[in-house]
Amino acid sequence: MAIELDERGRALENEYFRRKEQELIEKMKAKLEAEETKDLELACPKCDGTLVETEYENIAIDVCNSCSGVWLDAGELAQVVDREEGSGWLKRFFN
Repeated sequence: MAIELDERGRALENEYFRRKEQELIEKMKAKLEAEETKDLELACPKCDGTLVETEYENIAIDVCNSCSGVWLDAGELAQVVDREEGSGWLKRFFN
């Protein structure tokens, strides 16, 4: 009977540590995900705000959540100009 209790004690101990390890793994995964999303956030070049990616006529542009400044990545201005109709002021400005 002492052997059965000893085995039961070891099984319970193993289960306890397995649960603790699982909780620790979940916490570490959540921390890594939070750090990854934090790294993706871009700071506004003008103020201390954060740039949020938004869609403008199917073109992804960055808008500051603080000063409302609009920032374009390489090639995005050309896409906006190409989409403007012949009467658009932006197209006339660059032609």
